[in-house]
Amino acid sequence: MEFDSFSLAASTAVLGDEPRASDHADIVEFRMDLATDPLDQLASYNGKLPILATNRASWEGGEATGDEARLDALETAAEHDAVAAIDLELESLLSGDGRRVADHAREHDTTVLASIHDFEETPSEKRMRELLEQATDHADVGKMAVTANSRFDVLDLLSATNRLTEDGRRVATIAMGEVGRHSRAVAPIYGSKIGYAPLDSADATAPGQYELATLSRLVRELRG
Repeated sequence: MEFDSFSLAASTAVLGDEPRASDHADIVEFRMDLATDPLDQLASYNGKLPILATNRASWEGGEATGDEARLDALETAAEHDAVAAIDLELESLLSGDGRRVADHAREHDTTVLASIHDFEETPSEKRMRELLEQATDHADVGKMAVTANSRFDVLDLLSATNRLTEDGRRVATIAMGEVGRHSRAVAPIYGSKIGYAPLDSADATAPGQYELATLSRLVRELRG
């Protein structure tokens, strides 16, 4: 999956939810770190939507512990035909183990995302561009989720997104929290390639998420 245009991901820990997502989503983000028996779920998956497999580390907001086992599971996930992409933290990609998983994924024609999360603030626009450039140097798509404490933070994120898109880099950007919530709907206009939403608002995996049907409608209406 190239992510040349915008894709909306339904975030879930239950692959059996895929039929409910198929009317609104382009891809399923499978949160392996939140799932019960994630590899068994992948082995029995027969849905129509491709999968973006995420096994988020506890040190970057997820629930997966033990980096070796976590990365081994993600490496196995990349071998499944239904898995079109995997998400690796940029910090993991900068280490030998993360690069090993990325190389293995590419051998199976699986796209690699390099993700960065900041749950406290929004770095400067210059710093965000630097981090996303580093992410896209090591992966096919650079994902950045920051915490917006003001509207200026959202403007900086959108500016960085637009700038990098104009430079030919594929990025997915999100401003978390209530102040940045609208970024999830408008970021695709500035070039963000992936949006994330739970099927139901009660199942949100990040602050400020819209439910899937709502975000699908907003993006569709804003993009025209």
